[in-house]
Amino acid sequence: MDVIVARNRAELAEARRALGAHGGISGGTAELALVPTMGALHEGHRSLMRLAREQADHVAVSVFVNPLQFGPNEDFSRYPRTFDADLEVCAAEGVGLVFAPSADDMYLPDRQVGVSAGRMGTVAEGAFRPGHLDGVLTVVLKLFNLVRPDVAVFGRKDAQQLAMIRRMVADLDVPVAVVGGPTVREADGLALSSRNRYLSGDDRRAALSLSRALFAGAERRTPAEIRRAAREVLDGEPAVSLDYLILVDPATFEEVGDDHEGEAILAVAAKVGSTRLIDNVTVTL
Repeated sequence: MDVIVARNRAELAEARRALGAHGGISGGTAELALVPTMGALHEGHRSLMRLAREQADHVAVSVFVNPLQFGPNEDFSRYPRTFDADLEVCAAEGVGLVFAPSADDMYLPDRQVGVSAGRMGTVAEGAFRPGHLDGVLTVVLKLFNLVRPDVAVFGRKDAQQLAMIRRMVADLDVPVAVVGGPTVREADGLALSSRNRYLSGDDRRAALSLSRALFAGAERRTPAEIRRAAREVLDGEPAVSLDYLILVDPATFEEVGDDHEGEAILAVAAKVGSTRLIDNVTVTL
């Protein structure tokens, strides 16, 4: 089946009719699953599309570089835009619908109302990128309202984003089931990211210290040991400019105490050269 491309709201409504996706559960599976992306698709996105196909009869992918989640000194203008290649990826993965609106289609020129990420939006990514998570939640809620999926699939590499979306869905009674897909890594451990293409050879070698730090921490069993083991790896790589290394509760992203038991997320964010990367692993205490 050819991929239907919708560039605006009217085309999206027609595409939903063409797919025959009316919403709801039929025969034990959902009718429509959405994979929100900013394009520059890679194997990690492919894995989410495959997971979405397991969840629903039809899969939609959004391709939209959201200006609301970029700060004034971030890489919005140079964020990779590879729509023709992205469309080929979607076709190969059996996606039925690609929604690729412009910013003018998504946002009114005098837009005033958005979604607040609350307290969780002020820690970790929120502390280093003020307003970022507000922008993420605002665009995700708009995509939910426009595409009207039954299921939405996100990658666990953006762990705080996934936690925030789940909280938004719960707090605002959004009728979408949120599914998290595992982080996909290159053979050397580097988490796949659309920004990896910015890394020079030396930068890429330095960037491997992020996943090495996480894996070293994950081998330990107490919060103090986990933090110490991960920090030692990062301290040995001077080319990495660390934003944060945190061990947090998966639901709140608050730092866990020494008496925490159960799951926690060990997360890192750093700049390597001019490229900012994030990564995380789940550990059990």
